[in-house]
Amino acid sequence: MFLLSVLLGGLIICPLILRLFFPYFWTDFVYHTELLRILLKFVSRRRRRPLFLALDRFLEQVETRPNKTFIVFENERYSFKDADRESNRIANALRAASVLTPGDTVVLFMLNEPAFIFCWLALAKLGCACALLNSSIRARSLITSFSCCRDAKVLIASEALRRAVEEVSEDLQQEDVSIFIMAEELESSRMRSLTRAAQESSDADVPRTLRANVSFTSPAVYIYTSGTTGLPKAAVITQTRLLAALAVLASNGVTDTDVIYVTLPLYHTAGFLVGFMGSVETGSTIILRRKFSASQFWDECRTHEVTVIQYIGEVLRYLCNTPKSERDREHGVRLAIGNGLRPDVWREFLQRFGHIDVREFYASTEGNLGFVNYAGKIGAVGRVSWLHKKLFPYALIQYDTERDEPVRNPRGLCVEVPKGQTGLLVSRITGLAPFVGYAQNEAQTEKKRLRDVFKSGDLYFNSGDLLKIDHDNFIYFQDRVGDTFRWKGENVATTEVSDIIGALEFVQEANVYGVRVPGHEGRIGMAALKLMEEMEFDRNETFNHVCRFLPGYARPRFIRIQVEFSPSDDTASSMDVTGTFKQLKFRLVEAGFNPSMTSDPLYFLCERERTYVSLTPSVYQQIVSHAIKL
Repeated sequence: MFLLSVLLGGLIICPLILRLFFPYFWTDFVYHTELLRILLKFVSRRRRRPLFLALDRFLEQVETRPNKTFIVFENERYSFKDADRESNRIANALRAASVLTPGDTVVLFMLNEPAFIFCWLALAKLGCACALLNSSIRARSLITSFSCCRDAKVLIASEALRRAVEEVSEDLQQEDVSIFIMAEELESSRMRSLTRAAQESSDADVPRTLRANVSFTSPAVYIYTSGTTGLPKAAVITQTRLLAALAVLASNGVTDTDVIYVTLPLYHTAGFLVGFMGSVETGSTIILRRKFSASQFWDECRTHEVTVIQYIGEVLRYLCNTPKSERDREHGVRLAIGNGLRPDVWREFLQRFGHIDVREFYASTEGNLGFVNYAGKIGAVGRVSWLHKKLFPYALIQYDTERDEPVRNPRGLCVEVPKGQTGLLVSRITGLAPFVGYAQNEAQTEKKRLRDVFKSGDLYFNSGDLLKIDHDNFIYFQDRVGDTFRWKGENVATTEVSDIIGALEFVQEANVYGVRVPGHEGRIGMAALKLMEEMEFDRNETFNHVCRFLPGYARPRFIRIQVEFSPSDDTASSMDVTGTFKQLKFRLVEAGFNPSMTSDPLYFLCERERTYVSLTPSVYQQIVSHAIKL
C-alpha cells in the first residue's frame, strides 16, 4: 500500500517537476522523436534501388492520389495527374526539338505560375538540372547570372518576361543558347514557342532510361544567392539535398489534408524547397499566387480554406500594416513557417490574427545546417540540443568584425564563444551535412570553407551569420558579416552594385552598403560616391542606369556624394579605406541617410519623379514616419 502511494505520488509530482525545472521536456521529446523518424525515412529512401529521387515521390502521389488537387492558380485547377500529363507534354516537346541530352542544365526564367512547376517536372524526367533565375533581374544582371551555369544551352521563360529576354537574346544567341517562351505567339525568330510545341506533343510517360545516369550527387537545382561573399552565385542543390528537403513541411506536421498558400517566389529556396517540395512530399494542395498581395491575402486564405502559409519577415509585417477588420481572425490558417520575423511583428501578428503556430527557422540556400523554433519562443530562430549537435556538429566562434575574420588563438585555432555571447556560426562539413558549393565558381566555394577550426585539418562551412545561444538553448540571429545586406527578402551583393554604379563616367569610386530604416526589416541600399575630378553628379543618368541594370530591391535608394578629405576638417567624409585599402563602411553605416549626420550632399531615389532628388530634412522625416513608402 505504501509503495502504491509513493508510485501514485510520483506520477503526480513528476509532471510538476518537469514543468518547473524542464519546461520544454515534452516539446523537445516530441521534436527529437520526429527528427529521428525523418532521418530513418531519409536513410531508407537512400537505400532504395533503383534510386528514389524527389521526382519519384511526385510520381508516387500521381499513382496514389491522381485526382487530388495539386495546384490552384487564379481560375485554374490542376490535379497531380494533370501536372504529370502537362510535364510529359513539355518533356516530349523538348525531346522533339533535339536541344537537350540527359545531364544538361536548363535555365528557368519564370514567374510564379503552374508552368514553372510543370517545366521543372519535365526537365527532371529528362534527367536535366534547372537553374532558377530571379525574375526581377534584367540586362547585364541576367547575362551574369546565366553565365554562372556556363554549360546551360537552353533558356525557358515566362511570356511576361519575353521583353527582358529579347533585350539579351542577341548575346544568348552568340553563345548558341536555344530560347523557349511559354507563349503561343512570338514575333522574334530568335525564340520558340514552348506552349505551342507542348500542345502538339504527346502526354505519354517519359522513359525512365533518360534519367538512368542521375545519381544522388547530381545537381538537381541551382538556386542563386549572393551569400556574404560578393556577386550572385548558383548554389548547387544536389538530388540528395532535394530528397532531404521533402521533409521540411512534413516534419512540421503538414499532411495531405492541408492547403498551402505559396506567395513567395518559386526561384527562391523558401518557395521551391519548402513550398513546392513540401507539397510533393505531403500530397497537400498548393494555392499558387503570382505575387504577394497584403490586401488580398486573408480573403484568398478564406476562399481557398488555406491552413499553412509561408513568410519572410516582411510578409507578416505587411499583413500587420493592413487596415484592421472584424474578420481578422476568421480564417483556417494554423501554421506559418518562414524566417526573418522580428519579435515585435511576431507579437502583433499573433495578437491580431489569432492563435497560429509560428515556426521560425534558420537556414541558407547553400548551407549544411538549419534550426527550427519548434517551441514557439518569440524572437528565436531555433532551439539547439545535444542530439542536434551530435548529428550536425556546429559552433559559434569569436569573430572580429573590423578585420572581417574569425579570431584565432596562439595555436592558430578558432575560439568558441560561451552561451549568451554572439559568434559566427560554423558547421562541420560531413557526409550527412555536405557543402557542395557554387557552380563554376571554385573561388567563391573555397571562401565558404573554414579550415583548422578546432584542430588541424578539420573543415567547416562558414555561414557568414552571427548568432547567439541563450541559457535556455534558444538560438537567435544577430547580423550578417561581409559585403552583403538583405532588403525585401533578397540578399544584395554590394560588390555587384558597386561595379554597376562604377560604370557611370562621372563616378570614380562607389562604396555600397545597407542602412537601417525605422520600422523596416533588414537594410536598404545606400551608395557613397566619389566623383571624377571636375565632374558633377547626374541624377537622371544615375536613376536610369540603376533601373536598367539592377532589380528594384538592389537599387541604392540613397546616395551620398563624398567630399575630398581636408586635414583641417576632422569630420570630413572622404572615402575611408583600411590599411589594406578595403573600403571601410562602419562610419558610413552609422551615419546612414540622416542629413544631420553629415555635411555631404544626400539624394533619394524618387520613383514618382523618376530621378534622384535632394534628401532634405523634410524628406528624411517623411521617410522615417512612413509618409514616403520604400
